[in-house]
Amino acid sequence: MKHSFVLEIFARYLILVLVAFQSLWIFYFVFTPLTVYPVSFLLNIFFDASLLTNTIILINQTLPIEIIEACVAGSAYYFLLILNLTTPNIKIKKRINMILFSFAAFLVINIIRIFFLSILAISGSSFFNITHILFWYALSTLFVVGIWFTQVKLFRIKHIPIYSDIKMLYTSTKKK
Repeated sequence: MKHSFVLEIFARYLILVLVAFQSLWIFYFVFTPLTVYPVSFLLNIFFDASLLTNTIILINQTLPIEIIEACVAGSAYYFLLILNLTTPNIKIKKRINMILFSFAAFLVINIIRIFFLSILAISGSSFFNITHILFWYALSTLFVVGIWFTQVKLFRIKHIPIYSDIKMLYTSTKKK
């Protein structure tokens, strides 16, 4: 078995383990302000919106909208990172571009999602709860999967996350 192949697998999976320590804090540290500030900006175009704290936007000086960790969706970013890092045979520059693409795409979608839900909440729509639940349970997963499949097509990925690593490891040990 080639040592470079094993080392590369080890490095990719080690990164995933290290990032997961401390409850994915790195994703919340990076993506909370990148989510909150654009949402606040968009809401301020249509309403009197002001940032009350790092995560609470006050609308018309009466309605607080809190963007909690679940709204930021750190686990979705982590899942995108898992899909990227568990796919073998990708050059480092291409892998970095893929990660940046997937994170940027999800960030934009998430900002639009939170903005849309905020509009429903501000208007007092009776559809807020069902829409929020629908986004939370179904569409968020579809967004991540859709981003991954878009990436596979755009970056011409030929391997399957995790499976391709296992298959390569199995094949290389079987040859001995």
